Amino acid sequence: MSNPNQRHVISALVQNVPGVLAHISGMLASRGFNIDSLAVGETENPHLSRMTFVVVGDDRVLEQVGKQLEKIVTVVKVLDVSSRDYVERDLLLMKVKAPAGNARSEVRELVDIFRGRIVDVGPDEIMVEISGRENKVQAFIERMRPYGISELVRTGRIAMVRSASSELTRASDNAASRAAS
Repeated sequence: MSNPNQRHVISALVQNVPGVLAHISGMLASRGFNIDSLAVGETENPHLSRMTFVVVGDDRVLEQVGKQLEKIVTVVKVLDVSSRDYVERDLLLMKVKAPAGNARSEVRELVDIFRGRIVDVGPDEIMVEISGRENKVQAFIERMRPYGISELVRTGRIAMVRSASSELTRASDNAASRAAS
């Protein structure tokens, strides 16, 4: 039985023409599918864009979303990334209250722990950039709440399937480490 709250990461390679985003998001909305996260950007081919989005639902929802996407003429290819070995990232920019003194030092230390970067400094707040898996970004947000978040913006999730050679290398490394145990 599939999980009705499962998060599916879907990648759609689409023609880079005006209106594709509106068409796809409108089609999904009209059929009652909620997009939890969405990121769109160009690819190595200037005629194609990649849409990466997250939908929540069971396997039936995933199947229906895939079928609907494949019907759209401007969609070249659809891939359920979450069914494969993949790397994902979110990007966050945040302004957090950090007046000079202990609070600023604590925020800087947390930024370092989360492997973020301070990208702007004001008299009473700093702007931080964090990238990583969704749960890392969310954990950082929760750690910053007590200091006071002035403004926050984040991208949708982007994801890419690992190459076959790295999958084989990882499988070989895992097998070797199990054999050594």
